[in-house]
Amino acid sequence: MRRLSIAAAASLAVMAGGQVSEALAETEITIGRFFGACENAGNDPTVAVGEACIIQSIINAFSEADNGITVVTLPTEWDSYYDQIKTAYAGGNPPDVHVMHRHRVLEFATLGAIAALTDDLAGAGIDSRDWADLAVAAVSNGDDIYAVPFDFHATLWHVNMDIMEEAGLVNQDGTLILPSSPEELLEQAKAVKEKTGKDYLASDFSVSPMGVRVLLAWIWQQNQNIFNGDTVTLDNDATRTAIKTLTDLIDAGYVNEQYDYQNAQQAFLNGEVAILANGTWVVDFYAAQAADPEVPLANYHVTDFPTLFETPATWADTHMWAVPASLKANNPEKYAAALALLAWINENNAAWAKTGHMAVRKSVLESDEYANLPHRADYANTANIARDVPPSVKYGAIQDTLVRELQSIWLTGKSTDDALSDAEIDIQDLL
Repeated sequence: MRRLSIAAAASLAVMAGGQVSEALAETEITIGRFFGACENAGNDPTVAVGEACIIQSIINAFSEADNGITVVTLPTEWDSYYDQIKTAYAGGNPPDVHVMHRHRVLEFATLGAIAALTDDLAGAGIDSRDWADLAVAAVSNGDDIYAVPFDFHATLWHVNMDIMEEAGLVNQDGTLILPSSPEELLEQAKAVKEKTGKDYLASDFSVSPMGVRVLLAWIWQQNQNIFNGDTVTLDNDATRTAIKTLTDLIDAGYVNEQYDYQNAQQAFLNGEVAILANGTWVVDFYAAQAADPEVPLANYHVTDFPTLFETPATWADTHMWAVPASLKANNPEKYAAALALLAWINENNAAWAKTGHMAVRKSVLESDEYANLPHRADYANTANIARDVPPSVKYGAIQDTLVRELQSIWLTGKSTDDALSDAEIDIQDLL
């Protein structure tokens, strides 16, 4: 295959009904992603259900289009994904396209690992002007764009309405009564346990960061954060109040702190818990499960994360797709093929939003198709209350410290004083 300049190759990536130039014929690229595996994804994202099958159907459709490009998917587990990606970069063999989060952009861009795409997006048929302002900010570092945004995702309140109704926690019109203070949260939990025998709240409080994200939301709702610039600010009244809010529930027997992600989810689907704190990514899946007569969860509802303190807030992040800087510098044909795949993924933003994730393209957000997605109106305000920690090149290590130390409070009995002190020391060293 003849070699092309980067500019010329990038211009060949313009998609038109799946078509790209013959110059890219028989080009194979790899894509690294999490989201799980789907053996029977097919190539129609409009009929696929759940994250794994929807993303794989988008990729399959691109590979099967008449564009001469084949995409090989390299699925990995979520909890080890960044270790594998960093190992691949260190070995000089990263995927040609890979997914990442907003909080990782600063780290990878500062290291020079991922390519600046700013000047090549338009030529690939990607209109960054159609991205929401928050999406542009998420994929940018300084004046450059380093990825194509895919979604906004956030922590929501997933609800078994049958349990809440039995506990007397719905209004006369059938709408959900949300707690508006730690005291009301505890009262609701007591009512659920006494009237139904079920747990009130479930999440992954033992392995992944999901439970810590619940605490972060409560910290932000008190107008505090865990660090500011290069100074750690974790040990304060807001953090201690957030921790006590959770441990009060655990100590009273209203929360099973031993659940990991899968166990918490299964308990919710089995009708064993009233509320599951989990993300936007499962809305489509839970709705489909609730429609299955063999699944105990029957009356499914989802809503914005409730405000227990002064300021509405919930944890949120952005999925995006990046390309290695080495690919842009050394392989114009594959770089062009990677841009073509990014353009395809960008065009399928509405299909991805079926999962429950919030779209990033203005044209999708404003469309009737998006507005009519199941449950979309139930958490429409989530985009307005989305929060995350400040950008940091050490975010991954900071998150690991938070998970280790905060979980030790309810899993091993470590004192709040010791856990916060140890966490502050480690985070300050990282900052």
